[in-house]
Amino acid sequence: MATITILAEESCASSAITGLVDSLAVANLWHVMLGHRDTLFDCRIVTVDGKPVMANGSIEIKADCSIKEAGNSDMIILPGFLPPFDFSTARIKEIGLWLKERHLKGEIVAAICTGSFILAQSGLLDGRAATTNWQFSGEFRRKYPKVNLKEDEILTEDSGLICTGAASAFLNLCLEIIEKYGSKELACLCSRSLLIDADRKSQAPYMLRDFYKGHADSTILKAQQFMEKKIAGPVCIDEIAGEVSLSPRHFKRRFKQATGDSPLAYLQNLRVETAKKHLENGMDTVNEIAFMVGYEDVNSFRKVFKKIVGMPPKDYRAKFSAFAA
Repeated sequence: MATITILAEESCASSAITGLVDSLAVANLWHVMLGHRDTLFDCRIVTVDGKPVMANGSIEIKADCSIKEAGNSDMIILPGFLPPFDFSTARIKEIGLWLKERHLKGEIVAAICTGSFILAQSGLLDGRAATTNWQFSGEFRRKYPKVNLKEDEILTEDSGLICTGAASAFLNLCLEIIEKYGSKELACLCSRSLLIDADRKSQAPYMLRDFYKGHADSTILKAQQFMEKKIAGPVCIDEIAGEVSLSPRHFKRRFKQATGDSPLAYLQNLRVETAKKHLENGMDTVNEIAFMVGYEDVNSFRKVFKKIVGMPPKDYRAKFSAFAA
């Protein structure tokens, strides 16, 4: 039997906690139906001090015990949080120390959604791959530059540390847990009974890119504004550098430092994000949209779009367009 310890903390999102408990209970039922005598999972909820916490929406979550009383686990799971959140509190620091202690003893730690901020705050994710809720990926990258953030991915696993993407990605974690401690057959059955799309691997189609302008570099802000004005025309990085009176090499370094992206990646994301809006809200052809966002070669546009969004423009329109049948 696998012991799954789920942390509940003040103001956390309760849905993933209850969803995990229910999903693993369903897995237990299927496990028995497949002919096994014992259940597969023992789930318990812990809090810092063992006392109930008030989750988002004034939902009280009771604990089985405190983190100090929890003992050994096969896996510890952290919940997500809705903003505004503060991951520098004394309680979060205590959680971080507990996680480091348990992980050092070989226990797997998984973070749901913005729970990855707690893992990053503890230092456990330094030099390791992680993902998080795409809406906060820019903030995460700026706060924790030592983490190898893979914001497009729904689930990452590196050295016994698991992170998931936005909100409902906890369901993908459920399947991962069921297959890990049960079997692929059991995970498939649970996927069917819980209506979880097991093939969902990327957050990219759902993402709205963060074009960060909260930095203090007025020269780079001017470059960002220039890109927005020139999005429909042919423009190269050297031309942008010249516009703000910087050498190309100095411009690239300074741009990356201010925004977190290279100028080329930023420009590509800006064009693709604009293209997405046309695909969602208009009837222009893919060829016409490619020209609107500065691509003379439609095939190049399609390749860049698929690389960033994870699907071709026509598939994106079919999935997200207000005019799709």
